[in-house]
Amino acid sequence: MTGSIFIIAAFMIIPLIVGVVSSRKSQGTSEDFFVQGRAMGSVAVFFTVAATWWSAFAFLGSNATFYTSGPVYLTALAWNLLFGFMYYWVGKRVWFLGKRFNYLTPSDLMGDFYNSEALRILVVLITLVFTVPYLQIQLTGGAYLIEVASGGVIPFWLAALLFYFIIIVYVWIGGIRAIAWTDVIYGALLFFGMMYAGYFISQQVGGPAALFSQLQQSSPDSLTMPGPNGNMGYSMWFSLFVIVAIGAFMGPQIWLRMYSVKSGRLFNLMPFLLGLAAFAYFGSVLTGYTGVLLEPGLENPDQILPVMLMNYAPYLLASLIMAAGASAAMSTANSQIHAVSTVVTMDIYQRYVNRKASQARIVTIGRLSLVGFSLAAYILALTVPGLLVTIGIAALAGTAQLIVPTIGAITWRRAHPMAAFWGLLSGVICVLLLTYGPTVSNPLGLHAGIWGLLLNGGLFVGLSVALQRKDHEVVERFAQARQEYDAEYHPERLEGESRRVGEAANAR
Repeated sequence: MTGSIFIIAAFMIIPLIVGVVSSRKSQGTSEDFFVQGRAMGSVAVFFTVAATWWSAFAFLGSNATFYTSGPVYLTALAWNLLFGFMYYWVGKRVWFLGKRFNYLTPSDLMGDFYNSEALRILVVLITLVFTVPYLQIQLTGGAYLIEVASGGVIPFWLAALLFYFIIIVYVWIGGIRAIAWTDVIYGALLFFGMMYAGYFISQQVGGPAALFSQLQQSSPDSLTMPGPNGNMGYSMWFSLFVIVAIGAFMGPQIWLRMYSVKSGRLFNLMPFLLGLAAFAYFGSVLTGYTGVLLEPGLENPDQILPVMLMNYAPYLLASLIMAAGASAAMSTANSQIHAVSTVVTMDIYQRYVNRKASQARIVTIGRLSLVGFSLAAYILALTVPGLLVTIGIAALAGTAQLIVPTIGAITWRRAHPMAAFWGLLSGVICVLLLTYGPTVSNPLGLHAGIWGLLLNGGLFVGLSVALQRKDHEVVERFAQARQEYDAEYHPERLEGESRRVGEAANAR
């Protein structure tokens, strides 16, 4: 038992070493601390995006969902493709505009394009309010692993505090560079840990084929939707597909990973790579379903993986796989803490408190923000219990609403500030009412986030068509930037547009 704790501790110490090494490359500027000087290379980009995208939600929550709710989480294979496509199609355009206009946060882009201070503030509030609960998941997931591995010797509150302390230290000294370097290690460990854990655990019932045969006999509802509880049907399948991918993609931690990329060419492979990595979820299928047979009635389903490992796997293997779980939690938590500190520093402190702050002062405020929001997530982890996936989807439904004004900003010159503000606000209110309203249920079984997106998008398009923008200079500045993007990466579009204009002129 002590050995298990020692191995997990060793993997937690790795980022401290990386943080010290990476700090030697620091240039002491806010752009270097927050987006690595916009010079992140291909290997670091893939691993830091994948490791940030996969969290305790994926490593622990996926097993728990297969264990309690049947096959609905298999939609993860599809939402990985959606996430990868968005990183290519939306992310590449966000990166280009960020580099062109020196953006660091989501509100930088939307506040600039829509030329609206009210919208800028709303975007800041959404990124902060809905990111903290998702950060709570990472502290909770990592603490579960340590608590189970220690046999309860290290209580939950102390385990979560250890995670909090380690992350604060190495992000404080190394910024996003330290995060990206550790994500290369943790991303690989996470992928192979998920795969091998499922394969090994399924051997306890005779392997994957025997597992499904036994489930068909003893628990057939676990193999079909709507699952054993009867509430995870096709509407929830679709809801998860949309909300998880879009909500995670719109999180401030992914925005920073869009802004940080060195070259636009690095976006092109992401759909393929992230889609390929999704096969790791088959490990979660095997783990969760084996748990249905061997550990029925577990009080806390989020602990099914560590419980199975401790009960059925050799000591060394169990320790290594739980270290992979700790990696999943830490690799997302570090990114979220860093992203939230970026938003607080740049969108609140520099913009409204001290516009003339020095680079050193900005970095210091960023570091202090790490501590404050991590503490808030730690308190939530102790006081607001709940299944990791349940908390995660509620948080992602809020950040998912940002996709509507984002697409408007990168593609549509008629997108109107009032449409963006009222659409976004209405979408978030809809999510909150359907999620937490005491007498309201989700119509048609669709998640609150889906209804929020429908309301958000409908208002956005309707008001944009009805209203006319008067700030023509801003509209033309972005139109020119989008044209420059097409000229560099999609010249065929400009050729097609010129051809259509010429044909129209000849027709007249």
